[in-house]
Amino acid sequence: MPADRERFSTATRLKALGEHAAARVYRVRTKRRRGRLTGRAALLALVVCSLVVALAYPMRQYISQRSDIAEQRSEAQRAREDVKKLRERKARLRDPAYTEQQARERLHFLMPGETGYSVVDGSGSTERSTDQGAAGRPWYSNLWDAVDTADAAGAGSARR
Repeated sequence: MPADRERFSTATRLKALGEHAAARVYRVRTKRRRGRLTGRAALLALVVCSLVVALAYPMRQYISQRSDIAEQRSEAQRAREDVKKLRERKARLRDPAYTEQQARERLHFLMPGETGYSVVDGSGSTERSTDQGAAGRPWYSNLWDAVDTADAAGAGSARR
């Protein structure tokens, strides 16, 4: 009987090896089948592609609108800063001392009883241009020249 056990165990071993080899072959065949495109996989790919196409335009619009919103926010911030500067300027202009200072600097105004002086430092050009153009002629000459120019332009376009 000990020989039967060994033979039985050898037969059992061979059978187990055969089953193991069959299982490996089956796995290889199923792997090959799984590598192919099945109907379910094709349907899934079609659904995914149609979702991508359907969402592409709304996503583009979303991104575009986000950039527009950021641009509008920065423009609003610049406008707030401009308003702040204008309010500060308005407050300065209400101050009589500031108004007087600006009139003295920009317009060269003087208070009654004050004497104004203009100092020439000599660094400027001493030669003056002799051709003053239209500023050196009387106003009526400039007016007639403008009328003649307009009349000549009108006559030229009427001939065409």
